[in-house]
Amino acid sequence: MTNIDKIISILKKEIKKFEEPIVTEISREKDPYKVLISCLLSLRTKDKVTELASKRLFELAKTPEQMVKLSKKQIERAIYPVGFYKRKALTIKKISKDLIEKYNSKVPDNIDELMKLKGVGRKTANIVLVHGFDKLGIPVDTHVNRISNRLGIVKTKTPEETEFELRKILPKKHWKDYNNLLVTWGQNICLPVSPKCSECAISKYCQKLVLQNPDK
Repeated sequence: MTNIDKIISILKKEIKKFEEPIVTEISREKDPYKVLISCLLSLRTKDKVTELASKRLFELAKTPEQMVKLSKKQIERAIYPVGFYKRKALTIKKISKDLIEKYNSKVPDNIDELMKLKGVGRKTANIVLVHGFDKLGIPVDTHVNRISNRLGIVKTKTPEETEFELRKILPKKHWKDYNNLLVTWGQNICLPVSPKCSECAISKYCQKLVLQNPDK
């Protein structure tokens, strides 16, 4: 972890040339409900599709009260073609109803309560905490899991394992930025297959490359 400050500093400069993840963009509105819904839409869906689907849906409904008044078909039409759009339409209706009935129409601001909502796992809950409430959290998806392991910051197999390990070793000053930085890097440079190592500004800190090229 001796190089983490350098890695974070470099990535903050480098990602400016790329588009930010859609959830990060939506978070600028400081609306936890929109962050939650857009995050659910983003699961197994490309960012551009999520962006357009979110905009269409929020033109129809911006609050749980407005959302429950929409029919399942209206939500489906708005969010198509996000992955599993029919299932997600049901989830959005259910979550909105539960927020009204159990949380006074407010998105809860702690991870345990968030995970009681239908379809909300640790990654989504952490994203809502960080981007919806500006609270500490470490959202870990496949990009964060992959790059953290490639860099040698952790040695884990699953996103959940990675999150818990990062909570132990990652300085808290980096928690809020970590997901956005690594997701952007993972979408553009550190790809799952055929990563662009020759273009990577943090390649000299990559443990995977060091192991592959021990003489360099």
